[in-house]
Amino acid sequence: LDVTDPEPLPADHKLLSLSNLIVAPHIASATVTSRTQMALIAVRNLIAGLEGRPLPFQVNL
Repeated sequence: LDVTDPEPLPADHKLLSLSNLIVAPHIASATVTSRTQMALIAVRNLIAGLEGRPLPFQVNL
């Protein structure tokens, strides 16, 4: 698992006792390619926002 809820899991969480499970520290996107793309997305959003344009990668939560 790369993402859990809650994150991090409590030390006594049942999932952590499973011998056939690996819990990663939310690092699945930690590649040069993905981090470069995330940076470019952030910059494009920043420029659009500063210019008063709609954000090209807006997320509505």
